Amino acid sequence: MTTDLSQYDASKLPSADVLKRQRYAVIVADWNSEITYALADGAIATLKEHGVIDEHLTVVHVPGTVELTFAAARQMDSHDAVIVIGCVIKGDTPHFDYVCQSVTQGVTLLNSNGTTPVIFSVLTTLDKQQALDRAGGRLGNKGVEGAVTAIRMANLETGRLIVRG
Repeated sequence: MTTDLSQYDASKLPSADVLKRQRYAVIVADWNSEITYALADGAIATLKEHGVIDEHLTVVHVPGTVELTFAAARQMDSHDAVIVIGCVIKGDTPHFDYVCQSVTQGVTLLNSNGTTPVIFSVLTTLDKQQALDRAGGRLGNKGVEGAVTAIRMANLETGRLIVRG
């Protein structure tokens, strides 16, 4: 059974006192901006809603999804978590496969080699409607889910989520 994380239990996240001391980066691909900006807005609003202050929130724009990994690597040392946001819509060429493979492998490598979690909020859809459905449409906002995941991962301590602090 899958769960729509856009509908989450906020009481299970760390308190605003904890989050106001943490730093988060949101890296946004400008390609398919109608989708990616809606995802970024959801992520940013969720981080702020839970206590992340403006001075501890970095938003970086990159041209496309492939560039997300490079920008994320640049932010890892100075943030508690990094969220990468992109949208790749399948077309008539294999370009979709190359872009999806590149960003997936890049984020996986960053996570396996680093100490800062990099959250994969990249939509890979067959058409634009599927992307819209996940960017604030009928299936929620995957940017919100990325923010919730970032908060949870930034607050792991010896395998246990810090619930209040």
